[in-house]
Amino acid sequence: MKGFMLMFMGIGHLYEAFAVTHSLTHFYTASSEVYNFPEFMVVGMVDGVQMVHYDSNSQKAVPEQDWMKQTDAEFWEKERENFFYSQQSFKAEVATLKQHFNQSGGVHILQYMYGCSRDDETEQTEGFGQLGYNGENFLEYDMKTLTWKSRKQQANFMQDEWNSDISRLGFWKIYFSQTCIECLKKQVDNGKRTLRRTVPPSVSLLQKTPSSPVTCHATGFYPSGVMVSWQKDGQDHHEDVEHGEILFNDDGTFQKSTHLTVMHEERKNKNYQCVVQVTGIKEDFIKVLTESEIQTNWSKRERLKYTLYLTLLLNVPNIPHLSSLMCSVKLPV
Repeated sequence: MKGFMLMFMGIGHLYEAFAVTHSLTHFYTASSEVYNFPEFMVVGMVDGVQMVHYDSNSQKAVPEQDWMKQTDAEFWEKERENFFYSQQSFKAEVATLKQHFNQSGGVHILQYMYGCSRDDETEQTEGFGQLGYNGENFLEYDMKTLTWKSRKQQANFMQDEWNSDISRLGFWKIYFSQTCIECLKKQVDNGKRTLRRTVPPSVSLLQKTPSSPVTCHATGFYPSGVMVSWQKDGQDHHEDVEHGEILFNDDGTFQKSTHLTVMHEERKNKNYQCVVQVTGIKEDFIKVLTESEIQTNWSKRERLKYTLYLTLLLNVPNIPHLSSLMCSVKLPV
């Protein structure tokens, strides 16, 4: 369910930096006629770690981390009230949007994502906010002008409405510059045993078939700031390299893959290696691309036959080489 909420709208905000940057993000999702899914739900995250959950079925603000569970009952009752207020507001907003676009039945999704980040070293802060409807980005908050900007022509009416509301603009200005930052610092301090820890990655080289790209897979690391790159003969290599997204593991750590497409003979003649760097860990984690390091789904016998075939092929003249194919708020919605 959490994965559905974060990925459905495609407006997730992901921080990938090598400075010690902390972030606080809330995801609000309202849905209409989605089978077996709450009409409204909230997920609050610190540094990509889920800290609180609420949905319209339970109507309870549930702490997800030990440091959050230590907060007093008054705090959680206030959180529940804020989420319930937003639940009613979002339900009304979905109805308004459906009416504006002459929509009746069917699946409709409204998602609000907002939060802030802070660099521990420079103390530089940033706020971010986005609103999406039915899989498309509608509005985005501009920190320079302190106004909401339309991302689609269909959302111009919302841009005009939101920016003409002085109290709404004042609310977000204070939230991004003060409220969110103070809450973020408090949560990072309370959860420092979890949020300030460092866990080294496990790095593997993977390949599905002899003609598939070679994948450098780093997993089990924390925090999420990571660089997974390829080098060729000691130099950074970007050609035919595809970077995957950072993904969550069930244990609170992260994983990321980077794929390299390279011909077999090129791998033999050049020195390729994958380099993984994780925020807060000085050591680089390196895997040299050799046949023995690659883990595959094809059998040893198939691999041996393929290696012999390539050896014969590459040594016969005039035959072409093979190519490798939390702090919630009552949102003023």
